[in-house]
Amino acid sequence: MTLDKAKVETGVQIVERWIVAALRHHRFFALPEVNHEIRRLLEKLNQRPFRKRPGSRASVFAEVDQPALRPLPLERFDMSEWSRAKVNIDYHIAFDTNLYSVPYQLVHQVVEVRSTPTTIEILHKGRRVASHLRAHGHGQTVTDAGHRPRSHQAHLEWTPSRLVNWAHSVGPHTARLFEQILADKPHPEMGYRACLGLIRLAREYTPARMEAAAERALLTGACRYQSVKSILKNSLDALPVIGEVAAPPAAPHSYIRGSEYFN
Repeated sequence: MTLDKAKVETGVQIVERWIVAALRHHRFFALPEVNHEIRRLLEKLNQRPFRKRPGSRASVFAEVDQPALRPLPLERFDMSEWSRAKVNIDYHIAFDTNLYSVPYQLVHQVVEVRSTPTTIEILHKGRRVASHLRAHGHGQTVTDAGHRPRSHQAHLEWTPSRLVNWAHSVGPHTARLFEQILADKPHPEMGYRACLGLIRLAREYTPARMEAAAERALLTGACRYQSVKSILKNSLDALPVIGEVAAPPAAPHSYIRGSEYFN
């Protein structure tokens, strides 16, 4: 390594002397002019004979390096980033604000995620278990149908009916909220994450507050875990729930014409 480093540094020094120093007094007005002159001097340097041995840099390249060169890859190299994620009960992992599926047998397992600008590759114990095109939106769910189990009730601790039954123990508005969350997803299990999040919230807040927050979420159409969490955090559940208020009538104005005008 030390010898190779010395040779590289010597090569840089030679280029500085024969190209950079040779052009130091020249004035260029466009980048192509600079590149053209550098290429001319570089070819001249490579053809220049060695002092202590036969040949030149160009001849050594043709004899040693060029035969060992291989064709460039057909696909452009993509820089990848590695991270870890835990598979949720809905057999999806969260990565970069989006959800990606893995085989349902890996629920609760820790997996490795290799991400590139175009793909998401998921590995478990060094073996690739899933690959998806990368979603560039926010809150998108990317699911491979082959990852879904044939029977969710056979392997999951929680089922849609159990989730809704638990919600009934809090109150009717909470039960309706759970039903709405599960119904809004292409597959009910995709709503498990939000429902389990609400169950965790119920450990921090009273059933009365959970009911009030669920009622407000249903009224405003914000049937999401984050919305309910925000309602509780900001104590919006303590405010009176008012139905949809009709828009106030327009103020009198000389440019506004009533129905009498068209009679």
